[in-house]
Amino acid sequence: MQPFPFFYTAPTGYPEDSAIKNGSLNLYSQSNPFSYEGLIKIILTANDEYFLIFTKPFLPDLGKFAIERMVQVASDTGAGLLYVDYTSIIDDKRISHPLNDYQPGSLRDDFDFGPLLLIRTKAAKEALNNLTTHLQAAALYELRLLIAINWPIFHLNESLYTVNENYLPDQEIRQFAYVDPKNRSVQLEMEAVCTRHLKVINAWLPPVFEKIDLNKGTFPVEASVIIPVKNRCRTIADAINSVMSQQTCFPFNLIVIDNHSTDGTTDIIAGKARQDNRIIHLIPERNDLGIGGCWNEGVQHALCGRFAIQLDSDDVYSDDQTLTKIVEGFYAQQCAMLVGSYRMCNFNLETIPPGIIDHKEWTEENGRNNALRINGLGAPRAFFTPLLRSIKVPNTSYGEDYALGLRFSRNWKIGRIYDVLYLCRRWEDNSDASADQVKTNAFNHYKDKLRSIELAARQRMNNK
Repeated sequence: MQPFPFFYTAPTGYPEDSAIKNGSLNLYSQSNPFSYEGLIKIILTANDEYFLIFTKPFLPDLGKFAIERMVQVASDTGAGLLYVDYTSIIDDKRISHPLNDYQPGSLRDDFDFGPLLLIRTKAAKEALNNLTTHLQAAALYELRLLIAINWPIFHLNESLYTVNENYLPDQEIRQFAYVDPKNRSVQLEMEAVCTRHLKVINAWLPPVFEKIDLNKGTFPVEASVIIPVKNRCRTIADAINSVMSQQTCFPFNLIVIDNHSTDGTTDIIAGKARQDNRIIHLIPERNDLGIGGCWNEGVQHALCGRFAIQLDSDDVYSDDQTLTKIVEGFYAQQCAMLVGSYRMCNFNLETIPPGIIDHKEWTEENGRNNALRINGLGAPRAFFTPLLRSIKVPNTSYGEDYALGLRFSRNWKIGRIYDVLYLCRRWEDNSDASADQVKTNAFNHYKDKLRSIELAARQRMNNK
């Protein structure tokens, strides 16, 4: 095998005992691949068929013949970018990092390739003239989007290197880092890159929406809060009380879909329903319903109101004006779906990082496109019931809300309220609070699949 031409590690410097003792690699470490200026230097330096970018501040321990294997598979598949599974060492533990396959909907800027990328030099140089100048954080993101247009991005599910994470400085626990307000400037830069990509692949949609008549039809109440729940005896009373304390000038009710709880949750709901006839306690006949399936039970119910408003069984509204603000928001913004802002809290409702999540990178002009890049749209979410009844909610227990956001944004206007309407608890029983790698991969794969579906639908729309 000929000497491998390029290896990059960022930033410069790494522990001596992690240096690669492989004479086939030439090491360069002076350029930042996330900035336009740095990435251009890297691409122009690479003169042979492939180069590597490593995005951690030290070098990995490559397995025997790892590079040869990566090059071989890239050659066999014609990949423009290839990435592989890896192992990390934290303290004395070896942790496997299986990664997801790349698909058309893998648009989010934090898609996990691992820290080592093999890039075909020809594919990178083809992208040179289309890279956006002055990027400070999104250059590598834009490069892989450009490569994906004409070249395969291939995942080799073999663990070929090890990363010693003990060299990393202590970091804060990341929860929904993509919406951390500290990263807003980065988010806006990533959004601009993604928007440009969507236009190139003919999946971008202009801010022109189908009209709706919010006054059409008759409903028993103006608004219904929908709470799917299973085994939340510690929090369901808080959620119910949060709804029933709302002050409104319109009638509303609460539909609780009790998905066969076994921990006393059923008795709590039943007791609350006896005290207030606005509380509708449903126990589905089916035993195969996820959160989305429970939503369908509530929305299709004859007593569901004109607007269906979300509340998770372990969260609460921020004050007694939340329903009023949401309903008024529908009429003021003439939207089919409306999303608020929320504050991240622990079980005791004390604020935890990153605090308030408002998604202010969303705009009416480009929000429907920005929704394809990020992994969530915010909370609480509310829907014009006739449209939600026609679309249906996917019968899953993760990502069903995101699926609806994508689907609604394809045709109809989504409204925004940037006041904090919702207190979002993060505690040990959350479905995504302590997901292991396998579950995290499954969650991310599903959302990538939703984006793949949505991309295809939008391209078909634009090609008509």
